[in-house]
Amino acid sequence: MSVRAAQNREPLQTPTVRGRPCAIAAALEIVGDRWSLLIIREVNLGHHRFGEIARNTGAPRDRLAARLKELVAAGVLERTTYQEAPPRCGYYLSEAGRDLIPVLQVLRQWGNRWAVEQPPISMRHRDHELSVGHTCDACGEPVDYAEVSRVRVTDEC
Repeated sequence: MSVRAAQNREPLQTPTVRGRPCAIAAALEIVGDRWSLLIIREVNLGHHRFGEIARNTGAPRDRLAARLKELVAAGVLERTTYQEAPPRCGYYLSEAGRDLIPVLQVLRQWGNRWAVEQPPISMRHRDHELSVGHTCDACGEPVDYAEVSRVRVTDEC
């Protein structure tokens, strides 16, 4: 479940890879199935109702209902009632969900390069193609991953 255990619930044990804690494995426990990132994409695009999300992802309705419930429980989505009778709910990105938008942009960029013949859409910022890169928050310089070092921050290894 985490997302800091859905904001103050009991934390889950961090998944490990070969006995070491792994944040990527932990993230994949939450959003690593076939439908999760497509659901997050749709909610980010402004499709908040169950029917809209189902139509635009192609997810089977039973699987979509289960995944929405899991994403709400994990703190990635928030469920809000917009109509009392009959009861109707919409889904919105939480802070944790909004933090996944750059992940979607990087996946789109990767997919455009490696997974499709012709990119189906172009993401634009002002008048130019949006290209996602990484900049160091501390110094503002572009990140060269050959210069990045790993530093252990836990004794759990």
